[in-house]
Amino acid sequence: MRTIGDTAEIRGEPLAGAYAALLLGALAMGASPILVRLADVGPFASAFWRVATALPLLWAWSRLEQRGDAKLAGGFTKPVVLAGLFFTGDLVFWHLAIMNTTVANATFFATTSPIWVVVFSVLLLRERVAGRTLLGLALALVGGAALIGESMSVDPARLAGDLYGVVTSVFFGAYFLAVSRARRSHGSGRLIFLSSLITAPALGAIAFAFEDRLLPASLSGAAALLALGIVSHAGGQGLLAVALGRLPATFSSLVIFLEAIAAALLGWAVLGERLSAVQALGGVIILLGIYVARPRAVPVEPHP
Repeated sequence: MRTIGDTAEIRGEPLAGAYAALLLGALAMGASPILVRLADVGPFASAFWRVATALPLLWAWSRLEQRGDAKLAGGFTKPVVLAGLFFTGDLVFWHLAIMNTTVANATFFATTSPIWVVVFSVLLLRERVAGRTLLGLALALVGGAALIGESMSVDPARLAGDLYGVVTSVFFGAYFLAVSRARRSHGSGRLIFLSSLITAPALGAIAFAFEDRLLPASLSGAAALLALGIVSHAGGQGLLAVALGRLPATFSSLVIFLEAIAAALLGWAVLGERLSAVQALGGVIILLGIYVARPRAVPVEPHP
């Protein structure tokens, strides 16, 4: 059984670029709740436009990658198809959770996705997770509870929405592992472009079936949807794929906690939402957990 998260897992060049991609990806994805709120379409329609409006940019990114390295021009392999399907499930159940429970509850249950990454890695992929990674995950979960817990509420009437949040975390955890596998044969832009070609029509069909209006009614709403596609999908998911090309999926899945921090900070800066001392402490504990769980680069010894 192979151990993931140890120093032996990451070798070669420094990881600063991968860490930067993970951080910037979290910031980009953290902007999505605000952009969804500013868009004047329903939740499923906004999910569809999030992916669809990013396709031209992702296509251009994919083409540039292929010119630089023909090995990055992979096709619709099983991991790519699964990544597209898992991300569809993630967005669908995330929006169902938002509609059927509080945003705080939905966010809290969504942040449990790293648990599923660990479970799937151990049970399905037969990989052993390093103790340092588990400790970092535990700290991040405690921090996440502090960051979001003050806004959470227990209501039997919202049980379905809470369960949708749990399902969201399962899909997002599976998405991390699928992207991590697909990055072995695909460039990040190529991977997100191909998986989005699966996600976009699936979300379009769902939006057409359940939404009253698919098109935004104002220029500001259209601008919010365009930003959602460029920033949160092409930027957020694309940078996450960049990071997963160098970092283990178990560690990279902790990005969802960074996303929660980014969403809280943007909500405070843009929407004037209050941040308490407990929430600030939760953010610090999350950062500590991510620091503890970080993989270490091991220099490659030169051949004699």
